[in-house]
Amino acid sequence: MARKRGWQEFTPDQTPQLQQRSPAPRSSGRQRVRVQRSSRGRGGKTVTIITGLELPTEQLNALAKALKVATGTGGAVQGDTIVLQGDRVTAVLEQLARRGYQARRSGS
Repeated sequence: MARKRGWQEFTPDQTPQLQQRSPAPRSSGRQRVRVQRSSRGRGGKTVTIITGLELPTEQLNALAKALKVATGTGGAVQGDTIVLQGDRVTAVLEQLARRGYQARRSGS
């Protein structure tokens, strides 16, 4: 008589291969990109926040670097948003338009 082994999820050779399918990124002209100026929660310092970019992490970092160089300011990528130091909304809108994004000014 065969001996029962108890609970076993999967053996290494039977591990199911999960298909990690990332959603197809929208073309640059079809994304809802928003650019806004904010100073909330930053000790009175003004920053420019860019949201709505549906890009892989590498491309988002590359775009952030290009925007930082073009505007001559510092910044960082936080999740799926790009935060640039200072009030650079108009310069960022121009740079995004050159790259094919239809960005809009958001907020006040």
